[in-house]
Amino acid sequence: ALLAEHVDDAATIERLAAVKRANKIALSRFVYEKTGAPLDPNALFDVHIKRIHEYKRQLLNLLDTVARYQAIRAAPDGAWVPRVKIFAGKAASGYIKAKMIIKLANDIAAVINRDPVTRDLLRLVFLPNYNVSLAEMIIPAADLSEQISTAGMEASGTGNMKLALNGAITIGTLDGANIEIRDHVGAENIAIFGMEAGDVMIRRKQGLDASDVILNSPKLQRAINAIGTGEFSPGDPGRFESIAHALRYLDHYMVSADFDSYYDAQRSVDARWQVAPAWTRASILNVARMAWF
Repeated sequence: ALLAEHVDDAATIERLAAVKRANKIALSRFVYEKTGAPLDPNALFDVHIKRIHEYKRQLLNLLDTVARYQAIRAAPDGAWVPRVKIFAGKAASGYIKAKMIIKLANDIAAVINRDPVTRDLLRLVFLPNYNVSLAEMIIPAADLSEQISTAGMEASGTGNMKLALNGAITIGTLDGANIEIRDHVGAENIAIFGMEAGDVMIRRKQGLDASDVILNSPKLQRAINAIGTGEFSPGDPGRFESIAHALRYLDHYMVSADFDSYYDAQRSVDARWQVAPAWTRASILNVARMAWF
């Protein structure tokens, strides 16, 4: 509450921004030492850390990454917000689909991080061996917190609270503790998108074929085609064909169905980021209003 009282104080805004920047520099140094990937601390650090699972929809974030990559390549002189996508998390030992998602993340990273047209505007890193020590590095450096599980499927874990407490703004579905975070930080200080739990139930009853959605979304169509035809796995073009097939015809987790809403929410995040004092103000309110938890 005390922090919230100072939300419009220029010195407070400046101090919080400096703390966040120092944490981003520290994480950038760590990532470079561990992976050799250089990160720009001035970029928006977009963080998706949690168990790798289809319902947590790391795949939706990866589709947005591919769509953003394709859009930057098509218009490299556009007013792009530099973005670093940071993934970390473990998959259960026998969970083949989750391991395929990890492989896809690494394969996308290998392509986009090498591309001279896009690499200053978009990078992706998947940090291995996720544990508490790694979380302690990532969470204080996060600008954006990905809490994008399929509505109705997320138990109320504490990861989203920890990220908000450290000043990350949440992009998420109206699900789990995201609902209470929105209620406390205010709808203007969180980015909510996508279907709610009731909508998901209705759509599942209608079937899992997402062909209709994809037909009406050229961005989604291009991203799925790139993954399915081997653009990110040139040595093994069919590697991710099963993922592309599921996105088209077996969309149980509503990845394709929620894509356009998510993509639009990510563009609104870019617009917010470009007004630095307003972003930091929202960040401060996320910190201040987590006390309820």
